[in-house]
Amino acid sequence: MKIIGVINVSPESFYKGSVRTSDEEIAAAARQMQQDGAHIIDVGAMSTAPYLDTMISVEEEIRRLKNALAVVRQSCDLPVSADTPRAPVAEAAAAAGADAINDVTGLKHDSGMASVIAKADIAAIIGAFSSSISTGRIVGTLKALRESVSIAKKSGIKDSSVIVDPSIGFFREEGKGPFFTRITDMPWYLRDIEVLSSLKKLEALRKPLCISVSRKSFIGHLLNIPAVEDRLAPSVVCEAIAAISGASLIRTHNVRETVRAMTMLHLLVH
Repeated sequence: MKIIGVINVSPESFYKGSVRTSDEEIAAAARQMQQDGAHIIDVGAMSTAPYLDTMISVEEEIRRLKNALAVVRQSCDLPVSADTPRAPVAEAAAAAGADAINDVTGLKHDSGMASVIAKADIAAIIGAFSSSISTGRIVGTLKALRESVSIAKKSGIKDSSVIVDPSIGFFREEGKGPFFTRITDMPWYLRDIEVLSSLKKLEALRKPLCISVSRKSFIGHLLNIPAVEDRLAPSVVCEAIAAISGASLIRTHNVRETVRAMTMLHLLVH
């Protein structure tokens, strides 16, 4: 099990507790995550949350990301992934030393993304995404991920470099921006429960599975917890279920708590 710690340098991000904008804040967060047991740090410079209006220019995203990557790489020894759906940003991130690209749209939003990753010879975390209406059932997620795995293979990304992510929170009846998948057959929050309850079916892809549920809105909706700061405990429960169901990586805002939970889980079930 690998733990991915999240650092957002985008003030627009849905969880303000994850936002670090000054070099000092970014460096301190990276050092703390390494100390707390993270294996990877994921840096995001533009929020893709489908219920927020958070689009920024490519130039601004590159500026934020290049600076943050430099600070993180100077501050800790961990591999770093760059969270972006845009190929020019990914190219700049790879040139700045990113070890992976985390694309919530599964190489589909930007047709140049796959070739950028292949050329850089780095890892790809590919999210479930469809530009057309999908089903909220697990079969819709599986279909979207199969398509992205195929794109990766055809573009020359090494099979061993591909990680899949079911994109919890990104299948919605409606939203803002181009980075979510529209569904019409079930409420968005039930889709997230459906997928988390069916993760073993994603083993058919034969790829490492990354799960990102930390403090997300389905938790707030189902448990009536509007404050993102109050969603820690149910986030860790969902992460534990994901681990039991075969996840290889957990992407989280809460590195210390998640590492402790995974350590205890390992002691209990092995």
